[in-house]
Formats: sequence, structure tokens, C-alpha cells
Amino acid sequence: MPEKLYELDERKQRVLKAVIDDYIESAEPVGSRALARKHDLGVSPATIRNEMADLEMLGYLQHLHTSSGRVPSSKGYRFYVDGLIPPKPVSDEEKALIDRWYKSRVQRIDQVFEETARLISAITKNVSLVLAPQMTQAQFRCLQFLPLDSRRVITVLMTDAGFIENKILEMPDGAEFEDFQRMAAVINENLAGHTLKSIEHHALAQIRDEIRDEGLYDSALSIIQRALDSGKQERLYLGGTTKMLEQPEYHDVEKVKHMLMTLEEEELMKDILRAHIGDGLEVTIGQENEDSHFKDSSIITATYHLDGELLGTIAVLGPTRMEYAKAMSLLEYMNNNLTNVIKRFHW
Repeated sequence: MPEKLYELDERKQRVLKAVIDDYIESAEPVGSRALARKHDLGVSPATIRNEMADLEMLGYLQHLHTSSGRVPSSKGYRFYVDGLIPPKPVSDEEKALIDRWYKSRVQRIDQVFEETARLISAITKNVSLVLAPQMTQAQFRCLQFLPLDSRRVITVLMTDAGFIENKILEMPDGAEFEDFQRMAAVINENLAGHTLKSIEHHALAQIRDEIRDEGLYDSALSIIQRALDSGKQERLYLGGTTKMLEQPEYHDVEKVKHMLMTLEEEELMKDILRAHIGDGLEVTIGQENEDSHFKDSSIITATYHLDGELLGTIAVLGPTRMEYAKAMSLLEYMNNNLTNVIKRFHW
């Protein structure tokens, strides 16, 4: 028999909200007497106890065998997020912190995403994830060579977005540092203003003809190709992985170990975030998560765009007992703010 979606009357909704609010705050199972003392629900502890029993029977609460109190189920959290959650806008102090943080710490486009992950984690006290876009729309600015020693040079490739690739190159036999400087001038003249995506083989062929040295050309091609390959990849930034240790749900060492190992599987985490790409906020709670390691966790995601183009995803990962209102408001604010920060780099 398919599961029936039960409609909760107003009193049951108020009791469910009170249980979830208290559990989010305390991380302790909630009993009817404590609920009656703390909240003005207008009914006796006995009535609250009956309502909690009904909510448990309907699947919105769970009764832990170690306590007489109850805790929310994934279904209870879902009802809470979809209809009961109180608004909690980002405070003026937090907005000022975010603005100062970006202005003082961000100089390059890659730092935007790195610092976004740190900010989200710092404010929510949970793990944050930022899936950054491909860098292929960034424009080539210049290629520079710096002498390291008599036989090696440091290669630095920069774009208008601050995207940098560094590599140490061995100088071919017979080559001098001046040859690399000459090669940089040829490359910069031919590629300046091109996006990484638009650098075509004919432009590289022209560079090859002008350099007229196969060894030097191969050295230059390796760093250009590395930038092109890196630019085609989405990058994942994590923040606050140690925040899990502060949550009572993650005091189980084995649970934390498996969670950390999963977070290190970059392609898996990218796939999870890609699966949540859409419009607006999306909240996946507990048992709704397909990956077994996240059955006791919730993931809140927001997809950010620029001029209608999909750029990437930001997310908060934490226990199901997370402060949903705060995390959702922050992601929504960061989503809009991130677009404005990216525009500073002439994306």
C-alpha cells in the first residue's frame, strides 16, 4: 500500500515545530513535560504527550530506546522545512562580515570560491562545498618565465580572471633564458585577448612557426595545454570539515572517518552536487540522500548563475539537526553575493 501523505492539524504542527526547534537547539530527545514548560501550546502535558505519540505513529517523530523523549524523523524535518520553518534572514553584522571578507581576502577568481567555502562554514558551523565553474571563458593575459637556476625556469600563465598555472620547466639543451623570454613575447602577442576556450590549433601553429625551435615550442605547449586542461575541469572547494567533530551526531569516530573519506572522493562529491543543480534552494534530508554515508545528514544546495549562464553550486552539509532557517537564508544571500563578486573579475 503506497504511503499516504497525512495532513497535520494546527495543534500537531505546533507540537512538531516545538519538538524540532528544541531538538535543533539542544541535540537532546524532547519530552512532553519539557515541551509544556518551555512553550505556550495552550494544552496540558498529557495532551502534548498524546499528540507526540500520534506524530510518532504518523512517522514525523522517532522514539529512541535510550530515552523517553522523541526526536524528529526525516519525514518530520521535511514537513518542517517545507511549511513550518521560521524565516531567519542574514543579519547586518553577517552581511558586513561577508563584504569585508571578500574585499580583504579575494584577489583572484579561484580565491572567490575558496573563501566562499570558508565563509559558509564559519557562519553555519557545518561543512561547506563549492562547485566552481570551468575556467574556459577566462581570457589569456600573459605568459612569463622566471629563472630558477642555470637549467630550469618557472612558468607562470595568467588570465584576466586571475587564473594562474605554475610549472617548473627544464630548458632544452643549448637554450638560454633569453630564448624563453623571446618565446614569451611571441606567445603573448598571439594569444592576448583569446579565451582559453577559443585558443585554436591554428594560433598554436603560428606560434610554432615564429619560435622556430621544436624544444622551446614543446616547453611552451606543455604549460598552455595544462592551463587548457585545468580550465575545462570543475573544481571542488571544501570548508570546515573539522566542524563535524563539534557536532554530537559525529562523535562516533568510525562515522566521522567514513564521512571524511567520502568527502575526499572529489568526483563523487561533484556528482552529488551536480544532481542538485536546479533553480533556487534544494534541501535533501537524511534518508532522502542516496549515498549511505549521508543518511544521517542533510544537504542544502543553491545553484548560482551569471547573465543566465549556469556557473556552479554552493552547499551546506551537516547533521539532520542543523539550523535550516539560518543555512537556507545564508545560501540564498551568498548565492546573490557570489554573482556580484564574480562580476568584479569581468567573467
